[in-house]
Formats: sequence, structure tokens, C-alpha cells
Amino acid sequence: MAFSSLSLLFSAFLLLPIASSYSDLFESWCDEYAKTYSSEEEKLHRFRIFQDNLDFITQHNSLENSTYTLALNAFADLTHQEFKATRLGFSGLPARSAPRTVLSRPLEDVPDTVDWRKKGAVTPVKDQGSCGACWAFSATGAIEGINKIVTGSLISLSEQELVDCDKSYNSGCSGGLMDYAFEWVTENHGIDTEGDYPFQGRDSTCLKEKRKRQIVTIDGYVDVPANDESQLLQAVAGQPVSVGLCGSERAFQLYSKGIFNGPCSTSLDHACLLVGYGSENGVDYWIMKNSWGESWGMSGYIHMLRNSGNSEGVCGIYKLASYPTKTSPNPPPSPSPGPTKCSFLSYCPAGATCCCTWRFLGICLSWGCCGLESAVCCSDKNYCCPQDYPICDINTKYCLKGTTGNATRVKGLERRKSVQKIGAWDSLFEAWGL
Repeated sequence: MAFSSLSLLFSAFLLLPIASSYSDLFESWCDEYAKTYSSEEEKLHRFRIFQDNLDFITQHNSLENSTYTLALNAFADLTHQEFKATRLGFSGLPARSAPRTVLSRPLEDVPDTVDWRKKGAVTPVKDQGSCGACWAFSATGAIEGINKIVTGSLISLSEQELVDCDKSYNSGCSGGLMDYAFEWVTENHGIDTEGDYPFQGRDSTCLKEKRKRQIVTIDGYVDVPANDESQLLQAVAGQPVSVGLCGSERAFQLYSKGIFNGPCSTSLDHACLLVGYGSENGVDYWIMKNSWGESWGMSGYIHMLRNSGNSEGVCGIYKLASYPTKTSPNPPPSPSPGPTKCSFLSYCPAGATCCCTWRFLGICLSWGCCGLESAVCCSDKNYCCPQDYPICDINTKYCLKGTTGNATRVKGLERRKSVQKIGAWDSLFEAWGL
């Protein structure tokens, strides 16, 4: 992690006058994480929160018996309430009465240590941003793992497809549950890749054409028996496993390294992925992948205390664990979609929208390409908007859902010139001086 410069300042700040030490450290932290604020008042407000978090970190790290340390990460300018409101998203226990599929694995000898990262079954750490879709990241991580184990291919899968399309019981950025995500992928006969259906950090409209691109399939899912540590160990020895936990503790927000042992509630409000387990100096731990980016924890990971003596596990990680099943191969790759035809002479790349840039006598003679599927073409002939933000504000170059202002807008996308099948029109326009 690029945290060494801050660590040096953090070690030295006690030697400086209080006001100067906090201010210098805050400025260095802002540079480290590219933080900017809308006004001096907002910056002062964030500085005071930063001070409070720094005091909390210093107090915790002074404890002699703590097994983990805290640090100034990217969330150090957020209050604890702000953090909880933006970085969680687990909906808790199933909201319907359908029976859960619970399967106990036979108790067998398992390795002393397992790390699925070393076996190539874990994709790089992702970042859910302020979208409460931790459940989607946990689910895709588990599917990515079993797909690698069965097929030998590690494929990063689309959380955005789950956010947009899995609406029967899950609620996108407002929360969800991994079991429902596994059900959806099973019933949809697969899920698209991250590269084809990238994460946007917000709720959007389901892209039905991409939903049909079932690159990775699963057969179903099973639930680890609740509060059964030995069964969870068996499961993680076999593949990465999704878990719910309490991720809303302040120490969890500012975790840096070491074996996290709480204190924390066992009320589930977050979801992560167990990718292994091990021991350090006689203390057992789980290796858990989070979805808060690589600047959090140990490059996006945390070690959680194992064999704690708590039947529900530290932060409740034994209460609701599950994993997908897969025995069958993935379907053969579908043919790549062809280009989008604009006219007899022009086309745009696959998945793009054709927007007319010059019309004569009701006939479009020049086209531009919007890099969005089923987009809205703006009247300024330079920008386009997503279909779920269909109102073009040509003055600000933003796209709106309604007329309520900045709360419902996204930046408009600039069009690109269409590809010409033949150059006849271009030559004619040039001859006319157009």
C-alpha cells in the first residue's frame, strides 16, 4: 500500500505543536487519497472529523493487548454514521419463507492453512463505492472462485448485472442477500463478465442484451449450517465462501492490519468473502476479502479471529454463510455482437447507439456514436445520456432523471464520430465545405 509517507508523518506528529501536527497530517492525507472539498467550510468540517478519527486510532493503537491496529485510510474523513450509511448493504436474513438449502459436509481432515488467492481462484479486490451492493460483490466472488476450481479459468464477473437485474428479492444499491443472487444466476442460466457489464456504483436499468450473455453458470447453492465453525472450515477448505457479518463497527472502518477480534455486534449488516484461513503465533484466523478497495485493511483484506469461542463467530460470520455449486461446464462463448447499423453507409461499435448529427430534408446524412446501449441522443448533437437518465441538460452537459436538480444527475457522455463503410459521403461533404 502507498501508506508509508503517512505512517512516517503519523509517527512524527506527536513531536509537533497540536494544531500544526494535525493540520500537516491532514494535508498529507488529502494528497495521498486525492481528497478535495467544495469549500473551505466543508474542508474544515472534514478536518474536525479527521481529528476525531485520529484520536480514536491513537487510543486504540496504544492498547497493549490488541491483536490488530488501526490507521488513517480513505475513510478517515467520514463520521461513523456516514460510513455506515454508505458502505454496507446486507439485507440480513431471508425475507421470505422459502426453505433454505442447508447441507453439511462430511467432517474430514483439512489442511492447516488454505489461501485460494495462491491457487488463482480470487480476482483482484474491487470497490463498491457508496453503493450498498456488498452482497453482489460477495456473491460474484464466490462464483468466480468455484468457476476457477471447476473450469480452470478465473473470470471477473459483473456485480452491476446483479444490481440492475436481480430485483425479485434484492434491492441493488439498497441491499441484498447472496442466496438470492445465487438463485438469480442459476435461473438466468449464467452471468456476464465485469468487462462487458462494468460496475457503475449506482442503480441502473437492466441491460437485457447483456443479461443474455451467460458466460459463467452455476448449478445452485447451499447454506453452511448456522453457527457451525467446523462446517464452515470444511466449506472454505473446498472453495471461497460468502458470509454475512457486522461491518459497521468504528474499528472495522479504520482497520489496518492484524487479527481482528472485535469487540463487535453479531447483527449482520455487511457481506464479504472468506478465501482461506491460517494461524499466526498460535492464533487462528480467517482470510476475508472485502469490497472497499485496496486502500482499506491489508490491501483490501482482513484477518478475522477463528476459534474465538463465540458460537456465532466474531462479528457474526458463522450465522449466514453460503456458497454456489458447479459441476457442469460453461456454455460455449456466444458470437460477439455485430456493429450497430446507423445507415447504409455508417455504423457504430457493438453496444453503442447511433445519434444523428446532421439532418437534411428529414434524412440523416451524418451520424455520431454514443458508447451506451439504448441511449438518448441530446439535441446539441455532441452528447448523449443513459436511458435511465433521459433528460439532457445541454447547458451543463449533465443527464437528469427529472427536474429536481443535482441529486438525480450524471455526467453526459460525449459522442464519437461514426465509422463510415465507404468514404463517399465524407468526400461529398468536404467538396461542399461542410
